[in-house]
Amino acid sequence: MDRPVKRSGLLRRILPLLAILVPLMVIGIVLYPSLARWAAADRSIDAARLRTSTVKRGDLLRDVAVQGKIVAVYHPTLVSPAQGVVALLARAGDVVRTGTVLARINSPELQNQLEQQKSSWLSLKADLERQRISARQTDAQNQRDIDLLVLRLKASERAMERARALYEERLGSQMDYEKAKDEVEVVTVELRNAREKARLEKETLDFDIRNRELLVTRQQLVISDLERQVAELSVLSPVNGLVSKIGVKDKGTVQPNQPLLDVVDLSEFEVEISIPEEYADECVVGTRAAVEYNGKEYEGSLRSLSPEVEASQVKGIVAFAPGGPSGLKENQRVSTRLILDARQKVLKVERGPFLESLGGRQVYVVSGGLAVLRPVRIGTISVSEIEVLSGLDEGEEIVLTDLTRFQGAERILIR
Repeated sequence: MDRPVKRSGLLRRILPLLAILVPLMVIGIVLYPSLARWAAADRSIDAARLRTSTVKRGDLLRDVAVQGKIVAVYHPTLVSPAQGVVALLARAGDVVRTGTVLARINSPELQNQLEQQKSSWLSLKADLERQRISARQTDAQNQRDIDLLVLRLKASERAMERARALYEERLGSQMDYEKAKDEVEVVTVELRNAREKARLEKETLDFDIRNRELLVTRQQLVISDLERQVAELSVLSPVNGLVSKIGVKDKGTVQPNQPLLDVVDLSEFEVEISIPEEYADECVVGTRAAVEYNGKEYEGSLRSLSPEVEASQVKGIVAFAPGGPSGLKENQRVSTRLILDARQKVLKVERGPFLESLGGRQVYVVSGGLAVLRPVRIGTISVSEIEVLSGLDEGEEIVLTDLTRFQGAERILIR
């Protein structure tokens, strides 16, 4: 049979102590890491007030965001070609095609000049024909004189031969022979002079004819220019588009080169941007650009850059790459990014207030519930990201929030 055994007094005293010590030891073991962090930290901060980012590797684009507006590539202003009265054939907002007559200028003065110049051209042309006829007459007369001298020379040569034969047979005198010989020489000289005279007169007449031909040609050019001016009295649209603005009244008097109306080509657009002065030196013609339109980005490039600064801004023009957006409207506002630099496979982190607060030389790295201050070296800085040259490893987490109020504390406890 079992018999109750009496417990010793020592065991009764130890059991309550163990019941108290064991929970305390468990609590101490659980709270030790937190207590260690608390002891190592200089300050503390609520985790909800922090914004962090993870260091990662990838491509980084250094860009600058600018505002731009859509403008037409071709938006010519048509002007009056001459003084006169304008008759408008189009209104603002009308869709036009290349060659459409938009206005006509009635210029009696220009028409009168054209008729006068045509009359002068006819007169010069008649003088040219008269000179050609006179040249042919002179050529014919000179040729007749040369032919007659050739006949005289032949007759003189025959007479000289007869006189020589008679002189050799002692039937004629030497004087008659010498006289016949002199006659041949005289006629020869006359024939040579006649041919030279005919040549010089022909050159003179050819020169006069050429001069008159040039006068006629010059007058034809004057007429052609006036005909062009008369044709331009009908003002034509140089592009397919629409009439955006009319600057004169119908049936009003206009002066030469006075603006009449503006035409906008709606088939091709570009972006006019304003670049902050501090970035202007880094922008060159050909700089890549990204234009945001209707939630999508379209590629482009900087086509031109103004050489002057206005209100701390530099004007530029961005041209769309092939396959640009459709449905654009002139003066529509769009956001544009100019890509100043592109780096591949670099360590990078999101840009945050810490960059300005810590001077870009230090960051707080989150590790084990602590934010530990660490020196770093920063490289290229874009609008949204920062290149990390040294001091951080891929996968580490840093604090983006401005922590200047902690006055450079080495360790901050994150609660």
